[in-house]
Amino acid sequence: MQTKTELRKLMAAEKRKLSAEQCHAQAESVFSKLEQMVQFKQAKVVATYWSLADEIDTHSFVERWCKSKIILLPIVVGNDLVFRQFTGVQNMQVGAFGILEPVGGEYKQLSDVDLIVVPGVAFDSAGNRMGRGRGFYDRTLSAVNCFKVGVAYNCQHVDCVPTEPTDIAMDAVLFGE
Repeated sequence: MQTKTELRKLMAAEKRKLSAEQCHAQAESVFSKLEQMVQFKQAKVVATYWSLADEIDTHSFVERWCKSKIILLPIVVGNDLVFRQFTGVQNMQVGAFGILEPVGGEYKQLSDVDLIVVPGVAFDSAGNRMGRGRGFYDRTLSAVNCFKVGVAYNCQHVDCVPTEPTDIAMDAVLFGE
C-alpha cells in the first residue's frame, strides 16, 4: 500500500493531466449527480467549500444554490474550520492559505447542517477519504451529524486510502465522468 505522502504526490500528478475541459465536465457531472440525491433535495442547510484551483470546481454549484438553500463555506481559524453563510462572491475576502472566504459572523448552528460536501485528495469505494494532512475536515466531520458526500475527479478514485482512527468516512462519494 502507498503511503499518504506517495498517494498525495500521485494524485497531484494525475490531476495535472486533466484539461480545463475535462475538469469542467467532471465538475458538472459530479454536481448534477449530487443535485439528484434525495439527501440534497431535502437539505435546507448545505456546508460545502469554495474550491481551490486543484479541486473539483464548486463555484457554479455554490452560486446556483445560495438563493434557495443556506450554503455554508468554511474558514480556517487556528486548527479548526468554522462556517459562514455564503451571500455572494462580492461578500468574500482572501483568508488563510489564499482561499476566498465569506465575510460575516460564524454560523454556529452546525446541528442544522443537513449535508456536507467534502473535498479530498483521494477517496476509495468504501468512502474513506484522504485530505491534505492537516485534519481540518476530520475534526469538523466528527462534530457534525449529517450526510457526508465526498466529491472528486475520477482520477482521485483509488483502490485503498490509508486510514487512521481519526479519519471520518463519507456516506457517499461522487466522482466525475
